[in-house]
This record gives sequence, structure tokens and C-alpha cells, in this order.
Amino acid sequence: MTYREAKFQDIQQIQFVRNSVKENILSNPGLVTDEDCNQYLFNRGKGWVCEINTKIIGFAIADLVNNNIWALFLHPEFEGRGIGKTLHNLMLNWYFEQNKEDVWLGTAPNTRAEQFYIKMGWRKNGIHGKEVRFELTKTEWSNLNK
Repeated sequence: MTYREAKFQDIQQIQFVRNSVKENILSNPGLVTDEDCNQYLFNRGKGWVCEINTKIIGFAIADLVNNNIWALFLHPEFEGRGIGKTLHNLMLNWYFEQNKEDVWLGTAPNTRAEQFYIKMGWRKNGIHGKEVRFELTKTEWSNLNK
């Protein structure tokens, strides 16, 4: 298992993973285009992937423009192995190294993702659209990593 920064050539496999999930399913897979991925990975922020034998099984993308987590997804066959936590930590360590103070994300209520973010120390702070909004400050992240 290898963790590394995402490359342009990874976008097709990232899209495959994104569209394989059982929760937080896109109502229309065409809503997130390859160009969207390209923009978030290389112009707005940065992303990381986890791969096994060159097959991407999970990814995470932070957006510095909107100060949020744009994506953190695993192929369902690989859930529960700590991969999401590792991707999460790589992403947040980088995010807060950029001198950012706060970060937020939204996820569907009553999902495993919601429970994951609670376990990782995120604070619920209302609703964003139809999603639960979570926030985390740089100080909170530092305290979680002591």
C-alpha cells in the first residue's frame, strides 16, 4: 500500500473510486467532471491517493480557495483498514502547513462518513445545504495530534 500526492494521470481512477461509493452518492456522476478534479488538485489545492499495485483505492483533496475538504473517499472494498484516517491526516497536515486557520466540510447526515469525522475530532456546526457541516481549527488539529 502506497500513499502519495495525486498526479494528473490519476484523475480517471479517482473518478472511478468516487463513483463506487455506497454513501454520499452523486445524484448525477456528471456533476463532478475530470476538469473539476484537475482544478481542485492542481489550481485550488492538493490531493493524495492510496494505491495498491498501481490501483487507486482511496483519495483525499483539500481546497485552499474555499478552505474546505473537497473530497475524501475510499473504494468500499477497502473501508475499515485505516486508509481514510491516513489520507485525512496527510491532507490536514498539509492544509494547516499553508497557514490556514480553519477548514470545513460537509457530509450527508446519518452516514459512516459523519461518524468518521466525529471520531477524527471535527466539530459539527450546523447544516450546509442538505449536509452536516463540520469545522476544525488549526489549534484543534494541533491538539488532536499531540
